[in-house]
Amino acid sequence: MILQEIMTILSAEVLACKNSLDIEVNAVKASDLMSDVLTMSDSGVLLLTGLTNVQAVRTAEIAELSAIVFVRGKRPEQDTIELAEQKNIPLLATQLPLYESCGLLFQKGLMGTSQPVKDS
Repeated sequence: MILQEIMTILSAEVLACKNSLDIEVNAVKASDLMSDVLTMSDSGVLLLTGLTNVQAVRTAEIAELSAIVFVRGKRPEQDTIELAEQKNIPLLATQLPLYESCGLLFQKGLMGTSQPVKDS
C-alpha cells in the first residue's frame, strides 16, 4: 500500500515530505515507546505514535522506517518537522486515536510487524 492511500484511510494531513507519498508501506508498528520501536529495523514499515518530539524522527531514521503518522490530533514542533524534511521521512497527522488508526489499516490489509516476545 502506498502512503497516499494511508493518508486517505486515516484522513491524515501531510506535515513533511509532501512529495514522498508514493512510497510503499508493507507493515505498521504502533508505539509511543521508541525503545520498543528500536527493537526492529525494517524498511517499508509505518510508525503510528503519539510521541511528537524529535526522538520519533531519530528513531525512524535509525530503524529505517518509511514514515510516521502522529495520532490523536497531536502535532510536532517545527524542529521535528524540519528534521524529518532533512532525513526525508514523511510525517502525517490524524485526529484518529491509535487503536482506531491501527484497526482501519488492518481492515485494508496492512499487518503489524512481528517481533519475538522477550522473557522478562
